[in-house]
Amino acid sequence: MLKLLWLIALACIAWRVLKGRWPWQKKPQIRQTFALAHAREVLGVSAGAGRKDILEAHRRRLAAVHPDRGGSSEQVHEANAARDMLLAELTPKSSA
Repeated sequence: MLKLLWLIALACIAWRVLKGRWPWQKKPQIRQTFALAHAREVLGVSAGAGRKDILEAHRRRLAAVHPDRGGSSEQVHEANAARDMLLAELTPKSSA
C-alpha cells in the first residue's frame, strides 16, 4: 500500500513537471485567451505590453471613444474592461 502511495505521488509530481499544473487543477480556459486577445485588440497593444503601455493605450482609446467626442458609453466600458483585464494579467507574472 505504501508503494502505491509513493507511485501516485511521483506520478503527480511528474504530471506537474510535464504539464505545468497539478492533475486536479483545471486546464486553462481557452476563452480567457480569446478575451485577452480581444482586450489587446481593443487597446491596440501587443502581447508583451507593460503597465505603462497599457495605460497609455487606454488613455488614447478613451479620448477617441468618449461620448463627448461622438463615441458611446459602451465603448468606454469596453476600453475600461480591456484595461482592467490586461492589468490583472500582468500582476501574477510580475510577482513570480
